[in-house]
Amino acid sequence: MPFGLTNAPAIFMDLMNRVCKPYLDEFVIVFIDDILIYSKNMKEHKEHLKVIMELLKKEELYVKFSKCEFWIPKVQFLGHVIDSQGIQVDPAKIESIKDWASPKTPTKIRQFLGFAGYYRRFIEGFSKISKSMTKLTQKGIKFDWGEKQEAAFQLLKKKLCSAPILTLPEGSKDFVVYCDASHKGLGVVLIHVIYSVVIDL
Repeated sequence: MPFGLTNAPAIFMDLMNRVCKPYLDEFVIVFIDDILIYSKNMKEHKEHLKVIMELLKKEELYVKFSKCEFWIPKVQFLGHVIDSQGIQVDPAKIESIKDWASPKTPTKIRQFLGFAGYYRRFIEGFSKISKSMTKLTQKGIKFDWGEKQEAAFQLLKKKLCSAPILTLPEGSKDFVVYCDASHKGLGVVLIHVIYSVVIDL
């Protein structure tokens, strides 16, 4: 199928997901024609590369080696930077947030919340913080940007500019899940106990 057709990217993405399905989210992430293979160490990575290359060959899908990067310790992928420490917000994407002016219309709020919402897993309490702004995007609600909305907007910008690095928990012992619920929402925190020290994940 030629790539100029409207449905070509979606069909190709579906093909790649079906081909890589046995290994998706185990050590492979696929986005259209980008394949990201991640591993814990060099030996494991060598095996993962071999598995995926053989899989592509079997399905008669070919990679152009001049467009491939192998054995890189850090990669930018879909607005994130992934390395041995974990996953973080791409600093290049966050630069634009620093100078973002306060929204003056519901459409401008949606644009900001769409951008910020993409990184919501890095922002504790995102829904609660953005609630006052989200209300102004609803039909029939008068647009009245006040101190509450401005404070929420500035807090989201601040949290995005100082977002933490997310990591996978190590080991399989001593995990504790703390839950809190109300009529308005549900919150869950995964805690990992290491050497009798509680680490909030």
